[in-house]
Amino acid sequence: MIGRTQPCEPTAAAVVLASGAGTRTGSDINKAYLPLAERPLVTWSLDTLGSIPEVGMLLLVTRPQDAEHATMAVSATSTTVPIENVTGGSDRQESELFALRHLAPRIDSGTVDAVLLHDAARPLATAELGREVLRVARNEGGAVPGVECRGLGVATADGECLHRPLTTRTVRAQTPQGFRACLLRDAYEAAAAEGFSGTDTASCVERFTDAAMYWVLGEHDNIKITFGSDVAAATRILTTRSSRRP
Repeated sequence: MIGRTQPCEPTAAAVVLASGAGTRTGSDINKAYLPLAERPLVTWSLDTLGSIPEVGMLLLVTRPQDAEHATMAVSATSTTVPIENVTGGSDRQESELFALRHLAPRIDSGTVDAVLLHDAARPLATAELGREVLRVARNEGGAVPGVECRGLGVATADGECLHRPLTTRTVRAQTPQGFRACLLRDAYEAAAAEGFSGTDTASCVERFTDAAMYWVLGEHDNIKITFGSDVAAATRILTTRSSRRP
């Protein structure tokens, strides 16, 4: 385990996924540990989620080869919320499954009633967004933040672009996504038993439960770090935010 692991009251758990390679940034290290405003990138997510009053524990999902970076990142956080480490799997879905199995005793006992799942590669999500996702998830079963996509067109199977707008509303999904803990764990165990691989967390819940997924308005600043240039963009957003504070 990494960092603080004190028991907590019945609460929500927030899972930060940092077990991918992130090779498209062009860095030699996992992008979750790249410096962002002089701090490891993942610490922004840990501190933000840890600042949500309803979150009582944090899980950091990592790769074994990143153990040193993960330990340093946890030591750089300012949150007082307990942080536990879980080793990730071969892909995102398996990593989430391992996190839920880690939480299973607390889910079964009712200690954890809801789970937020968040990409370490989205360091700029706000506590306000996480709190709204959690509220809707507890009330409805599942919540996914996203921003509406505009200016999209339709393409044929052979790649021809048809110059007409989409007739349905299209949303670009973000994280954190939130779910009631029991239905999320049950959905992932069912997916593992069936060998189902979903496109994201919500797709597993939709396939194996009757819970409805609710859209929560996301944030345009909640960008995903994919390429090296995205780190510079995130730095500019943080600078702008800092300048707006009284």
